[in-house]
Amino acid sequence: MIARIWRGATREADAEAYVEYLRGTGLKAYRDTPGNKGAWVLWRVADGRAEFLTLSFWESKEAIMGFAGEDMERAVFYPKDDRYLVERDSTVRHFDVTEA
Repeated sequence: MIARIWRGATREADAEAYVEYLRGTGLKAYRDTPGNKGAWVLWRVADGRAEFLTLSFWESKEAIMGFAGEDMERAVFYPKDDRYLVERDSTVRHFDVTEA
């Protein structure tokens, strides 16, 4: 299994609205892609901003490419991301997952 992690940030005032936006865009797209094993958003408020991590689990690199395209290291963005995000990573990180 492979974990895919992306990071971004919004203004503190936009945090809850962005969580709702993610539920209808990125999280939904993750979960609708064959080979996805689950997706979550982790977030916290610090220094007047809300920092977000999206965490998704995948059965294979091929499954990730089914979501992200050929360049699986590229972050996927949605139409209203510019409205919310004040900072964002343009790439994602992937980690092999070892079950305990």
